[in-house]
Amino acid sequence: MTTLSNQLWKSVVLGSALSLLAGSAVAGPAALSYTCQADTKFGHQHFSLRQGVGASAPAVVQPGAVFDIVVEANAGSLPGEVKGFKVKEVRDLSLRVPVPANSSYVGATLTGGSGLGSTPTVEAANGVVTIKVSGPIPGGAGYQLPRLIVKLRAGRSGAIETRLQGSSFDNPGLNLQATIKWKFVTIKSAVACYPDPNTPLTHTDIRAT
Repeated sequence: MTTLSNQLWKSVVLGSALSLLAGSAVAGPAALSYTCQADTKFGHQHFSLRQGVGASAPAVVQPGAVFDIVVEANAGSLPGEVKGFKVKEVRDLSLRVPVPANSSYVGATLTGGSGLGSTPTVEAANGVVTIKVSGPIPGGAGYQLPRLIVKLRAGRSGAIETRLQGSSFDNPGLNLQATIKWKFVTIKSAVACYPDPNTPLTHTDIRAT
């Protein structure tokens, strides 16, 4: 059976992953870099992508105050084809946001979202809030990722910074599975990414007034 070259497979997976993540956020937009690894039948393929993302949070809160941080991305579309190879779908996307230091988790909700093939869910465990999208998101389709609202309680002092989760391929902040069709062959690839560098999205000072 003829196989894809490593470089071409990297382009296909990068195209689908990058398109899924592209967009700007509602407040405090920033372009963060992700280091990614695609697990393929041709071995591990490494690549980088830039994600338009942002978050909003109060600049100052009082000790013990309950407040929200909000993370949101604009609508986008998944490519139907990359370099002549059909992108069938993306499934099992997980995007993680850790509960910041000097705060405690109160709750989290999702609002909006469309074209995702399933109802997104949010859960919190072990100090990490995770958005999960089972999909499938078909190739060529438009979509809107949901807005994440995390309710936190401020600690006694210090600063609260919102970041995305991730420090290595063993501790990723983003996972997804891309399915590519080439002639009569369907190939699936698991992708894991982490922000590098992991730049803060918001900064909130805890200050008694």
